[in-house]
Amino acid sequence: MAHFELLRWKKTDWDFVGKRYIAFAFSGIMVVIGLVAAVQLARGKAKVAIDFSGGQAIQAGVEGPIDLDAVRGAFTANGLSDVQVQQATVAKGERLLIKLRGAEMSGTSAVGTGGELVRGILVGALPGCTITIEGVQAVGPAVGRRLQQQAGWAVVWAIVLIMVYIWIRFEYRFGLAAAIATLHDVIAVLGIMWLMGADFSLLIVTALLTLGGYSLTDTVVVYDRIRENLRLHPADNLEVNVNRSINEVLSRTLVTSVMVLLPLVSLLIYGSPVTFDFSLALTFGVIVGTYSSWYVASPIIVEWENYRRRRAAQAAAMRMSGKR
Repeated sequence: MAHFELLRWKKTDWDFVGKRYIAFAFSGIMVVIGLVAAVQLARGKAKVAIDFSGGQAIQAGVEGPIDLDAVRGAFTANGLSDVQVQQATVAKGERLLIKLRGAEMSGTSAVGTGGELVRGILVGALPGCTITIEGVQAVGPAVGRRLQQQAGWAVVWAIVLIMVYIWIRFEYRFGLAAAIATLHDVIAVLGIMWLMGADFSLLIVTALLTLGGYSLTDTVVVYDRIRENLRLHPADNLEVNVNRSINEVLSRTLVTSVMVLLPLVSLLIYGSPVTFDFSLALTFGVIVGTYSSWYVASPIIVEWENYRRRRAAQAAAMRMSGKR
């Protein structure tokens, strides 16, 4: 029994809502960075993977020691400086994943030609190794632009549907707050990945959509407790009930976040380079999503209620002055 007592979370009484203006300022900075990243993506000034830019992804099997610096130097020497080279160890041996953007493949856009070009460069860079081209995936520029547009619309529709769901389950102010918090999370992680120089791909878009679902789940847990406490403690004001609700589900939120972060961090350390950006985006997403459940989604409800009361008080004062 004593062991279970050690695992029991002590009751907390932290003032999350009272720190909301500091949190809003910090969130504002993250949102501005994210919006800059979105504008850069729309202008074509950010780094994008071949999913959006067009190009070729070539997987090569290598039997022998791999010198990545020599490989990258060989591509540069052949006029292919903007090439992404990743090494992965699988059950069948060492693999190299080479991504050539559309601009780099000028004059070599044919799938077969691209594979032969890469094999020739690898043979020169890794003497004594046996090089086998195992697969070539090509994406045209037009397809890449269409995928980029569809990815943007997917994020927009996900946020709209989240707001509708929360609106139906709770009420309008909860739905609006949840939509703002989800949009905040997506834009913040977008900005973080942009600052880190990540290549934006469909995997990162998938991570952002997954983040939206995770953030919503975390927010709904807090909202459920707020609704319950508003019913149990009607005499307390909204700010007190929101703080009480966040503190009551604090241990659940932290345990859930840590359990999700453990496999993500494992993927970052031991996973394939192909899934690195996906895992990194989700890792930041879990951290930002947990933070926003405490300091963005719930405090927005308080601000909305305060704004509504101020408007009601102003309207009442105008009616009284009109009667006089």
